[in-house]
Amino acid sequence: MMKSMIHIAAGVTLLTLVGCHSTTGKTAGQTIDDASITAAVHSKLASDRLSNFTRIDVDTERGVVTLNGVVKSAEQKMRVAELTREVNGVRTVNNHLQIQAQ
Repeated sequence: MMKSMIHIAAGVTLLTLVGCHSTTGKTAGQTIDDASITAAVHSKLASDRLSNFTRIDVDTERGVVTLNGVVKSAEQKMRVAELTREVNGVRTVNNHLQIQAQ
């Protein structure tokens, strides 16, 4: 009985992973990698000593990171892109940050 339950659980897990791949076009590993990259970028931006960039939206798709949000200057916009490029796994950065002068 226990062996059957393990096989059923493994089958459901496999079907879920295959289903994720078919709906998003990404494997489960790619989805996990993208989530890890997004989390690492958020962490790096939040811990920056010059500015705390916690209000920036970060989306990752197959290692391509897209940044959206508002910063105060062109220097901050460049700094966010620079910090993002430092994260392991980032292939490209699409910097769509807007500059809003005070």
